[in-house]
Amino acid sequence: MRTLQVIYSEGKQRLQKAGNESPAFDTICLFEHVFHMNRQDLMMHGNTKQATPEQEAEFFSVIEQRANKCPLQYILGEWPFLDFQLKMGEGVLIAREDTTVLVETAAKLIQGKQPEILDLCAGTGAVGLGLASLLSTANVTCVEKYAPALQYLKENIVLCKKQGIEHVTALQGDILSESFASAFQSVDGIVSNPPYIETAVLPTLQEEVQKEPKTALDGGEDGLLFYRAIADIWIPKIKPGGVIAVEIGEGQETAVACLFENVGVEQIQFKKDSGNIIRVVAGIKQ
Repeated sequence: MRTLQVIYSEGKQRLQKAGNESPAFDTICLFEHVFHMNRQDLMMHGNTKQATPEQEAEFFSVIEQRANKCPLQYILGEWPFLDFQLKMGEGVLIAREDTTVLVETAAKLIQGKQPEILDLCAGTGAVGLGLASLLSTANVTCVEKYAPALQYLKENIVLCKKQGIEHVTALQGDILSESFASAFQSVDGIVSNPPYIETAVLPTLQEEVQKEPKTALDGGEDGLLFYRAIADIWIPKIKPGGVIAVEIGEGQETAVACLFENVGVEQIQFKKDSGNIIRVVAGIKQ
C-alpha cells in the first residue's frame, strides 16, 4: 500500500498531463471526496497514512473521470451555492458563481411581505432557492421542463429545507408554452437563468461545458429565444411595480433590455459579474 501523499501527488500529475486548468484544486476536492480528509489532514498525515487498495482504486477512477473532462461538480455530486449545498449531476446545468449576481440583484429589488416569485428554467433550483434564502417570507415556484433536471430540483428543495430554506415548490412545465403560462396571474417577481447560447456556437464550447445538457444551453439561432418568450408570455404576469431579472450571455444586454422595454419594463439596470461582464438585466414592470 502507498501513502496518501504519494497517491495525491500522482493524481495531480495525471490531471496536469490531461491539461486540467486547476489540477491542485481539483485533486484535493476529489481526495476529500474519497478519503474524507481535507488539505490540512493531508499535510499532517499524508506521509504516514496509507490508502487501502479499494480507496486507491476509487480515487484514480474519479481522477480518470476528471481527466476525461467530466465536470468536477458532477463527480462530487454536490456543490456550494451562496451559503447552501446543491445536488447536481449529469442532466442538469451546473450552478455557477456568476448566477449569484442574479439572485442578489433580484432580492434587492423584490418588495412585499410575502412576494410570489417564479423561477423559470429552474434547473437545480439555485436561483429560486437562493432567493428563498435571502427573502425568508417569499413563496417561490421553480419551473423546469426536463425530467433529469426536475429530479435534481426536487431533491434540492428537500435538501435545502433541512438547511432552513422553505416555501419553495417545483413544477414541471415548458416556459415557451402560452397554455402553460395561462395558469399564472399576478406575481411579484420573475427570475430566470435561461438557455442563452446561440445554437451554432454550441459545438465550439469547451469540451467540459458540452457535458452539460444542451437543453440548458441552447438559446436558439440568436440566443434570444427564451428572452422573447419571457417578454411576450411572462412579463405580462408581473404586477405593476413587480420585478423581472434575468441572467444573460456576454453582449446580450442591449437586445434583452429592448425586448423588456417594449413590454412595459422600466428602470432597466445592468449588473456585472466578477469578470466585469454584464451578466444580469433587471427592471420594474409598469
